Amino acid sequence: MNDERTIRKYYRMIMILIYIVLFAIIAFFLVRRVDLSAEQKENSRRIGVSYMTMNNEFFRIINEQIRLRVEAEGDIIYIRDPALDAERQKSQIEDLLDLGVTALVITPVDLDGLDDVIKKAKDMGVYVVVVDSDVGSGSLVDCSIVSDNYNAGCLDAQYMMESQESGDIVVFTHDRAVSGRQRVQGFLDTIEGNSAFNVRGTVECEGQYEIALPKMREFINSGEKFDTVFCLNDPAAMGVVAALQEKGIEKRVSVYGVDASPDAKALIDSGLMSASAVQFPTKIGETAAEVLYQLINGESVEKRIIVPVDIVTRDNIGEYDKERWQ
Repeated sequence: MNDERTIRKYYRMIMILIYIVLFAIIAFFLVRRVDLSAEQKENSRRIGVSYMTMNNEFFRIINEQIRLRVEAEGDIIYIRDPALDAERQKSQIEDLLDLGVTALVITPVDLDGLDDVIKKAKDMGVYVVVVDSDVGSGSLVDCSIVSDNYNAGCLDAQYMMESQESGDIVVFTHDRAVSGRQRVQGFLDTIEGNSAFNVRGTVECEGQYEIALPKMREFINSGEKFDTVFCLNDPAAMGVVAALQEKGIEKRVSVYGVDASPDAKALIDSGLMSASAVQFPTKIGETAAEVLYQLINGESVEKRIIVPVDIVTRDNIGEYDKERWQ
């Protein structure tokens, strides 16, 4: 019996020693890995990115494509989120320039809010790529990559006029965003002259769900007659749908958006939205990454690249993957 206990005791001691040795080996290689990584990054280029907000999956999809390429090149990406604050975006880009970035990828919060800092970047020899919008100092930018935003509004309006006999319309806007203004203008230009469709009000929502929802509540409570809502993007459209559901009138109002996000496609599939113009954030991100490294490698690039749009509707929703962005 004593011999058996002694054997068990030695067995436990041996196992403990084995675990200690294994832990030491793993820790050693982990430290080695970190050190090697640090050495590899020492001479890497730094890429700075600043979208108008990261509270929108559209920009996260774009960024993921850029991040994958940057890391594949052995470079470092620095992401800043100004949260729709133009002054904060300017300050954050100043900080990125102080870090010594080789290139900037920007979606401006405000059309003219970055003119000075973009000029500073170009004076420092930093490449500047703008995505999903425009800037006032466009002549200084190396490349702008945008969806056909004007046509996105046109497509929604065309489908609306094909599927509805008339419409009393509320338009949800984001006036500071060039892309938002272009979508709204495309929509308004397309319905102009058609007396069956009338705009009953416009609502500024900054393209944000959490702003669109209470703003839609307010409009409903105002008593103004409406049966159609056009939103500059899907986050706003989802806020509108949520407010309509609160009041139990979601089946009586047609809602149109822009993005064709997975959430919007689910709403279209369930009959809570009529349509959403399709943007292709994966394509935009891939294009931005390719342009970025063409510039870094000294190659010439197009000054402006327009990515075509499409439309997802109740009629063709079955043709699209509902779980993914396009």
